Amino acid sequence: MELLQFFKSIIDMDRSAVVICDLNHIIVYMNKAASERYANRGGIELTGKSLLDCHGEKSVQTIEKVVNWFKESKDNNIIYTFHNQKENKDVYMVALRSENGELIGYYEKHEYRNRETMELYSFK
Repeated sequence: MELLQFFKSIIDMDRSAVVICDLNHIIVYMNKAASERYANRGGIELTGKSLLDCHGEKSVQTIEKVVNWFKESKDNNIIYTFHNQKENKDVYMVALRSENGELIGYYEKHEYRNRETMELYSFK
């Protein structure tokens, strides 16, 4: 099995929305959770479109500032962007890099802080 299939599966199985963008801010991939979360904005049809079109002017400036910071150093790879109190989650922007460390894109990472309600090893 191709290694790429494993990585794609990791993203697809994530319960959090994952939207991957290239350096031109074009959405190159959305997992199922993202297409459902952003259904009111077009869902999966957002793929191939600019992420910046989904944000206001202040957010666009911030996104561009973060991407420029990612470009400054191969060590600049994750930045905390906000806490969503309603969903009790922290949100980060994460750099995507090639094997040689070149910046190739970015994505937004959601980390929920609610305790898991699923039973341990429940095979139901």
